[in-house]
Amino acid sequence: MNSGFIIISMADLLTDEEFEKFRKVIYDESGITFSATNRSILDSRLKERLRDKKLDSIEDYYKLIISNKEEMKVMLDSVTTNLTRFFRNQPHFDALVNYVIPHVLEEKKKTGNTVVKVWSAGCSTGEEPYTIAMILKDILPAPYTFQITASDLSLKSLMVGQKGYYPTSRIGGIPEKYLSRFFTKIGDGYQVKKELMDTIRFDYHNLKHDSGARNLDIVFCRNVLIYFDEPAQLTVINHFWDSLAPHSYLFIGHSESLFGMKTKFEFLKTEWACLYQKNST
Repeated sequence: MNSGFIIISMADLLTDEEFEKFRKVIYDESGITFSATNRSILDSRLKERLRDKKLDSIEDYYKLIISNKEEMKVMLDSVTTNLTRFFRNQPHFDALVNYVIPHVLEEKKKTGNTVVKVWSAGCSTGEEPYTIAMILKDILPAPYTFQITASDLSLKSLMVGQKGYYPTSRIGGIPEKYLSRFFTKIGDGYQVKKELMDTIRFDYHNLKHDSGARNLDIVFCRNVLIYFDEPAQLTVINHFWDSLAPHSYLFIGHSESLFGMKTKFEFLKTEWACLYQKNST
């Protein structure tokens, strides 16, 4: 190890052997798959970690993550992509408002339960769970309330979501009625108001593992499954099944599909968007 700053040339690419070692450990730890097409992303992110840790070689860094669980988390954080925005893919939220919530409330009436439970899995920097929270604040009639759990593999992203402060460039897409009601303009950005922040619990979670949550009404896991191979996808989907209530709903990305996978979820095509439902006794 050097005490000075290490300069790593962009020409110093991972060898095939090193690529396979990191690809395997990332897959084993998180289920995320790196292929030859996104190898350059892995390479650049690992170079950043070597610079930060002032290490001389990829092998030194590999030994570090194997022996240090905290650095393993940091590494997994660094190699994930966090692309999101408020009200991303509006048809999903139209389906939430016009189809899913009415049906969820019908089930709630049968049991007397007044709390709608939602999980935003792979929430990135929080735009998705805050979007859901704004909608539910707006449309849920008394006496119904809601709880949202927002989870991600990226600790840095979760910290952004917990702070709830977004630069002006990031708040595009938020309807004015929501922006004025749920945000306060501060400096060059907007701060989410406490009444909305209090409805969301941000939590670190690796989707490879069961979250332990049960009887959820709605799960959003959009544009996350594309980073997993089919066996890992099936593991994640089965965890969602276990987490959801007998009559509940799953949203995945518009470019993702459970077609061909042996799951218990039923495909649901609404007037607004396609999603999946759990109907179980």
